Amino acid sequence: MKLAANSFILLVTVMLLFSSCVSRRKIAYLQGDEGEQNLNLINNNLKIQPDDVLTIRVSTEEPDAAIPFNLTKTVGQSGMPGNIELETYLVSNTGTIKFPVIGEIEVAGLTNIQLAEKIKSEISEYVKDAIVNVRILNFRISVLGEVKSPGTFFIEDDHITLPQALGLAGDMTIYGKRKNILIARQVEGKQIRKYVDLRDADIASSPYYHLQQNDIVYVEPVGARRQSASFLGTASSYLSLASVIISTVVLITNN
Repeated sequence: MKLAANSFILLVTVMLLFSSCVSRRKIAYLQGDEGEQNLNLINNNLKIQPDDVLTIRVSTEEPDAAIPFNLTKTVGQSGMPGNIELETYLVSNTGTIKFPVIGEIEVAGLTNIQLAEKIKSEISEYVKDAIVNVRILNFRISVLGEVKSPGTFFIEDDHITLPQALGLAGDMTIYGKRKNILIARQVEGKQIRKYVDLRDADIASSPYYHLQQNDIVYVEPVGARRQSASFLGTASSYLSLASVIISTVVLITNN
């Protein structure tokens, strides 16, 4: 009986060890041969959308000439000197903003650079060689699912990749499904959902590798994680069950 009990304990231990092993293929990112890739990288692929909040700064060699095109506001406590900041522009539901002097401009569907060039052209009859800088202030993304710190993150530099977004959320847990990461994106009033495989080294050439404002990244749990949520839970539950079984066998053999 003691031999049978020892054999059973050894079997349970081996099963637990193998159940905790995960192959590299399932968890490693960017798998593939080493080497160079020709990637279609876009420095700024963000398209301005309705309800976006923009700041637009116009600079010229003669600062006074740019004043009419830079709406400002004073931020500070009442009666105290405040900081002067640029006013923001809210993109309307029809994709337009009202810009000083030149009036309504259609901006939806343009990148920051394209809008800057458009404004520069529109004001060229008033100021020469103007420098126009456009920023999207409400660039945020949400990372949900099997990550260590899910949440919504505001991005300051108007550019972030999928791996960087996962890094902000503390990376995926061991239960995250690397081959099925869902990207939900708003495009022209419609939501588009796309699954990407983070294990694929060619993912960097995907249009979903570079995230856009309001993107939602969802990391699905692996099958074992879904099953454990309804059955035993975490690995500690398995160990507890094994401990109970071993204790029962020991009691039976001693009796």
